Amino acid sequence: GFPPIKPALSLRKKSKHTVRSPFLIPILLAIPLALASPSPCTAATIQCPLIFDGRVPAEATPQDFDTALGSGWNPYNPDYVKGADLSWTDIILLPGPAPASTRPGSRSSRFDVAERKRPLEVTISDASVFMNQRGFRRAGLLFAEDTNEGSPAGEGVKTLHCSARLDLERPLNLTHEYLNVWHETAAYDANQFNFQTGTIISQPELPKDTYKPLDRDNKLLWSTPMAMDGSWQNFALTPLFILERLIKLRLALCEKEPPADGLPLSTIQIWHSAGNNPLARQGGVVPVDLAGDGQYQIGILKKPTGTGDVVNSGYQSSNLNEGLIYGGIFIEDSANGCVSI
Repeated sequence: GFPPIKPALSLRKKSKHTVRSPFLIPILLAIPLALASPSPCTAATIQCPLIFDGRVPAEATPQDFDTALGSGWNPYNPDYVKGADLSWTDIILLPGPAPASTRPGSRSSRFDVAERKRPLEVTISDASVFMNQRGFRRAGLLFAEDTNEGSPAGEGVKTLHCSARLDLERPLNLTHEYLNVWHETAAYDANQFNFQTGTIISQPELPKDTYKPLDRDNKLLWSTPMAMDGSWQNFALTPLFILERLIKLRLALCEKEPPADGLPLSTIQIWHSAGNNPLARQGGVVPVDLAGDGQYQIGILKKPTGTGDVVNSGYQSSNLNEGLIYGGIFIEDSANGCVSI
């Protein structure tokens, strides 16, 4: 058999809000994660090594998104993914805090407060047509250094964080299917996982007013009701890529065929909280197929209705003005069992 995988050791100084414990990664993919857990009464801080930081400085402007490292901070790719005739200035809004009427402690995104970051909003319009995909309306932010192959965010154990809240002035039409956060393969032929809302075309029985992660085969992994009052909800996804890559390497070195017993080679763990509450695990780790490298996208992809060819045809309403507000976007390294909650 393969030699055992040694647990990663943390070299970071322990804090009063951080608990560290070593963990093994067995083939059956249980990942006990050590948590960084600040009090719900204090501003949350990132406790784990950052891979990509997509949080927006308080002094940022929409124009910053139009150039690489705009104003010295923009971590996103200025060229993708958007309509050909649009700049990010046409797409990105920088809204203020959540409405005062929402639940206490939730006016600012959980991981934005401590470092004076601000939310961003991705909007879509009639012009949100990417590469002649006439069925979709889409705009998706890509991390500039999230390379399509060999990305530092696509190996080992990483955790993607983002918070989301509805824009009550630019509501989503939940009779449509939306992708909000997703990871697309390098070959652009599949998404390893999607974080979605609205009416899933292949599963109309699922409640439309929920956030729902789905796997590569559109299997529902978990769901939670959307906060329709415009308050913040916090999410994190911890995909484990390491076993797939390690086993591929060992098979290549040994010139052996991959195992045919159907054992999963990767997993995902889902986290959620509302307002300023610490993130909590939602169930256990779930086996998923993360093969194919690729990149994260964060934004909106709205599918049409009334067609079997969602990419190229179908119904989209005109005079479109929809948006979703994001905060606390970052990817951290969880190889040592660390997840900021």
